[in-house]
Amino acid sequence: MESSHLDVPPAGGEKPYACDTCGHRFALEEHLRTHALIHTGEKPYACDVCSHASTTSDNLKSHMRTHGEKPYMCDICSYRCRQLTSLKAHMRTHTGEKPHVCDICLYSCSKLSCMKVHFRTHTGEKPYACDTCDYRCSEVAKLKRHKRIHTGEKPYLCDICSYSYSHLRGLKVHFRTHSGEKPYACDKCEYKCTSSKSLKQHKGIHTGEKRYACDTRLKVHFRTHSGEKPYACDKCEYKCTSSSALQAHKRTHTGEKPYKCAQLSSLKTHMRSHTGEKPFACDTCDYRCSSMTHLKEHKRIHTGEKPYACDTCDYRCAQLSSLKTHMRSHTGEKPFACDTCDYRCSSMTHLKEHKCIV
Repeated sequence: MESSHLDVPPAGGEKPYACDTCGHRFALEEHLRTHALIHTGEKPYACDVCSHASTTSDNLKSHMRTHGEKPYMCDICSYRCRQLTSLKAHMRTHTGEKPHVCDICLYSCSKLSCMKVHFRTHTGEKPYACDTCDYRCSEVAKLKRHKRIHTGEKPYLCDICSYSYSHLRGLKVHFRTHSGEKPYACDKCEYKCTSSKSLKQHKGIHTGEKRYACDTRLKVHFRTHSGEKPYACDKCEYKCTSSSALQAHKRTHTGEKPYKCAQLSSLKTHMRSHTGEKPFACDTCDYRCSSMTHLKEHKRIHTGEKPYACDTCDYRCAQLSSLKTHMRSHTGEKPFACDTCDYRCSSMTHLKEHKCIV
């Protein structure tokens, strides 16, 4: 009988059993013995499947479920899990309950782990570090996405065209070019678009906000106005405004093709000239086309962007092909020849006009 009384906590909330290492107190001697294992490092309960060991039989039971058993089941959907705490957290996705509230701002969430990540936005803590560069971040998911910059991994692949992305968000935005969905709407005009980034850029028209917040990006952009081209190719006379553009150009000399399935991508785009398929849609007008490159060029009609600048005069244009044609007005080059007479000109358009006269 005396031993059975040891399992019943004393009346009045008394905690007579104290740890002689840290001073923590307990109502039951059994709880003190379990606690003491934290200091000794002893783990008497061993898993018979793997090398895991626990300090209590309850912890071992929870661990054993990682080997297959999922006894806890949601009564609304097909979700199953190994621990009751996981099920409780899952149920909040159905009820909308968000019991964890930030004591600094109004943010609330359903999981304590999410709150811990959120709180780092206030403290500035960035415990996750890239082992290749100086990048640090507040959550492990962001670190995984960042590392793909170094590895070049793009696991998210569009099942309509050959585009692939390093993160799921990019693929979702890209897919809207196929579906035509434009979920982001301007509250000042009728403009709609596929991404929050495009909407933010558009709103600058109304607010006067500068497009580039980053000084480095602004410097590169400003070169499209100044005509400055500080990056030069050591193989030919090519010059450009950014190091990334120079790297891409150098591949025309080396023949390097760092992006997988480059030939397959080109073939898919070419085949659309036969099928008539135009999977890329403008988010401002009804224009559709067969490649992302054409869509980017078309969008400059709406933005007024003219990134290609002549290094001889003030001429600027939206397409590289137009700049090449213009440059012939300085060099005097006339590569297009009439097959009926001696007429030569600098562009295919002029040749077609000439042939109509002839």
